[in-house]
Amino acid sequence: MEKLIVKNLSKEFTVHTRGGLKINGYDNINFELNRGEFLSLFGPSGLGKSSVLKALFRTYTTTGGEILFYKEDGGSIDIASASESEILGLRKSSIGYVSQFLQVLPRISAVDIVAQPLIEKGESESVAQIKAKEMLSFLNIKEELFDISPLTFSGGEQQRVNIAKGIIAPKPLLLLDEPTASLDSKNTNKVIDKLLEIKKQGVSMVGIFHDVDCMKRISDKVFDMKEKKYANNY
Repeated sequence: MEKLIVKNLSKEFTVHTRGGLKINGYDNINFELNRGEFLSLFGPSGLGKSSVLKALFRTYTTTGGEILFYKEDGGSIDIASASESEILGLRKSSIGYVSQFLQVLPRISAVDIVAQPLIEKGESESVAQIKAKEMLSFLNIKEELFDISPLTFSGGEQQRVNIAKGIIAPKPLLLLDEPTASLDSKNTNKVIDKLLEIKKQGVSMVGIFHDVDCMKRISDKVFDMKEKKYANNY
């Protein structure tokens, strides 16, 4: 990805159980992201930070505005208005999403879950498994847990497996919804270290952090959802 430009983005939710009541999710969202930058969405709960992130991944549609994704080959696509097939293609090649919660099939081991994105990119299974084990070790997952389903893990361990899966073969644009929410300071710093590493490789990221120190350490830009502008002091 060369650039992401969000223009006048807005979202209105319809509450069908309340007779079609309209609720404003967010409006007047404008920001730009260049290759290798990290932009944080900042503000108190209820301002639509996660909803904006879901709009960038197009799990939420928007009411108005544009999300212009500029590819390295010079082409561009408006995520807000693209067809479902175009969005599926973009997710496969260019956009990754890491939520707080691990969603995997039961009985699949942690190492297989983390290795899968590498295999999908063409890595051999044996090499992918080695790299997956290295990533799990880096994120302080004990070796005796590698071959066990992470659905039996603690919440913090599951979150680290989820992060490992999301960043081991990062797409050009990575969306992170509070990836360190349930981690202690030691493991939070490990995650930030790895995100800084992939940022240097040219991966662009938009993220939400509950921890302001994390946000300060990783961010090139901070968009204040309340003030509808970049934050100069954060």
